[in-house]
Amino acid sequence: MKPVEADDADEGAAANDVAAGADPSSRAATRRAFLRRAAAAGTGALLLGVSPRDALANAGSGFLAPEEEVTANEDLMREHGVLKRALLIYREGIRRLDAQEEIPPDVLADTAQLIRHFVEEYHEKQEEDYIFPRFEKAGQNVELVHTLRLQHQRGRQRTAAILRLTNASEMKSSDSRTQLVVHMKAFIRMYEPHEAREDTVLFPAFHELVSENEYDSIGEEMERNERRTFGGDGFDMAVDKVAELEKKLGIYDLARFTPAALGPAPA
Repeated sequence: MKPVEADDADEGAAANDVAAGADPSSRAATRRAFLRRAAAAGTGALLLGVSPRDALANAGSGFLAPEEEVTANEDLMREHGVLKRALLIYREGIRRLDAQEEIPPDVLADTAQLIRHFVEEYHEKQEEDYIFPRFEKAGQNVELVHTLRLQHQRGRQRTAAILRLTNASEMKSSDSRTQLVVHMKAFIRMYEPHEAREDTVLFPAFHELVSENEYDSIGEEMERNERRTFGGDGFDMAVDKVAELEKKLGIYDLARFTPAALGPAPA
């Protein structure tokens, strides 16, 4: 038997809808919208390195289900969670390189690509387009914003260096591996306080700086940008990718980070 193709199934469903009295143009518009979203999801999959199947699932669920309401600050802070997990991968990479243990070079390269496309080109752009200018215009936290902008630039330089050093030929050189450790350590050292300062100072102040209507509007625009950029829920795609990388290094299981129980305190 010939398998049912997507177009055949869609036409059959459309015929059933028409027979039931549904507007055929409405179903066609729905299908066109889904196809556009699926195409964009494929682009998002290429950017973040997730499987096209997972990206398409995100595209479908994002189109058929009501969009989750996420505030601007919540959106930015949960994206910081992806960055924190990427930094843990860098830490494990540093540990293995320092101990002269083997590490798949693609894991560090894929982590750097995730940081480039999800954090630097998307997340940081949201901050630079929507958050930083409002503080600068209001004359508030200007020095902090200046430092954060500068750190975005320096972070991109380090990511470019990490990507250059994580190709298979460079990883064979002890000098390159030493440089790679230096760049990853510098990246971690900067971004841990960077994101902590944003989460505890800048983002709470941002909520106070703008009206509730403007705050909600910015959150909605950021969500639209996410779906336009990744063709679906970019955050979910990024979480899937970082989990995949953690599993390759054996650091996905959260329980392995739990310290041993302490014995009785000495008398």
